Amino acid sequence: MAFIDAFRNRYQTEIDGIKAAGLFKEERYIHSPQSSDIEVEFPAGSKIKKCINICANNYLGLSSHPEVIAAAHAGLDSRGYGMSSVRFICGTQDIHRELENRLTEFLGTEDTLLFPSCMDANAGFFEACLNEQDVMIADRLVHASIVDGMRLCKAMQDTFKHSDMGHLEEKLQEHMDKRSRMIITDGVFSMDGDMAKLDEIVELAEKYDAMVFLDDSHASGFIGRTGRGTHEHCGVLGKIDVITTTLGKALGGASGGCVSGRRELVEMCRQRARPFLFSNSVAPVIVAGALKVMELITATTERRDKLEWNAKYWRGLLKDAGFDIKEGESPIVPVMLYDAKLAQDFARDLFDEGIYAVGFFFPVVAKGQARIRTQLSAAHEKHHLDVAIEAFKKVGEKHAVLGLGKKELLARAGA
Repeated sequence: MAFIDAFRNRYQTEIDGIKAAGLFKEERYIHSPQSSDIEVEFPAGSKIKKCINICANNYLGLSSHPEVIAAAHAGLDSRGYGMSSVRFICGTQDIHRELENRLTEFLGTEDTLLFPSCMDANAGFFEACLNEQDVMIADRLVHASIVDGMRLCKAMQDTFKHSDMGHLEEKLQEHMDKRSRMIITDGVFSMDGDMAKLDEIVELAEKYDAMVFLDDSHASGFIGRTGRGTHEHCGVLGKIDVITTTLGKALGGASGGCVSGRRELVEMCRQRARPFLFSNSVAPVIVAGALKVMELITATTERRDKLEWNAKYWRGLLKDAGFDIKEGESPIVPVMLYDAKLAQDFARDLFDEGIYAVGFFFPVVAKGQARIRTQLSAAHEKHHLDVAIEAFKKVGEKHAVLGLGKKELLARAGA
């Protein structure tokens, strides 16, 4: 059927409405490797500008590490560009299993299965391992990819208030008639930067014979004493039934994800998870780079230690300047503005000052919860943060948000 004018006009009207509401997302074109200093073209066709990047998931600064790049080159030479196949046909190389074994050892689990992304891991896990006899009980702020994965599963869906252990216990009691109960949570919540109470969740899981699912994408490699993740930070290594995480953030920053956990659950994914069965294998060049990443992060905690210092320093700078920020211990530090248009304008003004950050607003976060999500990296030096805070203060003064608390900012936003 032709794409008739009526269809075109309908979609264009919706796009115009997104723009009018201040919710239109614009891409920036980066002309350099990912790092703390980048070269950006924005808007399209404009002169390339050098910026300090303070919003990447490059937590350990390994996206452009020379040893990772060299390992990727070597992997390209020795194992080729791509597999042209899914894993169970002819898409599994020795290095795929080598990386899975390294991840299993690092995460403290029983087995691991690589997926094209963590989104694919979340999309495939629930349908493969649960059915209508079971119930999924998720924190209300879990990542969107978990929500989408749950929708594909026939198990009953329920939620508990964010990090509310009393409410979670009520839900577990309510669903004792189900064959199995699965508690679902992020480790570090990507929009707010706070951590799940995993020790308390595990305690409740043991009390009510429930399984625990953890998406640790914003923690793997740098949270916990040796960077193993939220489960290490909370003292429950070996007690999480299934962990999904990504290679696309701290662990190299390219792509790829995994399901790691109880060997029977991982095997169910190997047999039944559709995104695994029907997607090409993770490219050999990425696997080779990720193996080098695993070598680097297990040899020393220097990078996660530096990241921890950077995060504490940056939080202090923002607080002292008078910004309303979300409390937490992670390197995700949201600067709350509550108004979508203000977040867009704030980000544009920061860019003019040489700081690359992006406004987050509906549907990425709830309506009335717009923010600038800043993220720290081990690639940041102190001078990057000192320059960035001066820009934040200048832009904050321009928009008269310094010293305002949540109540005042919400009132300004009309929320």
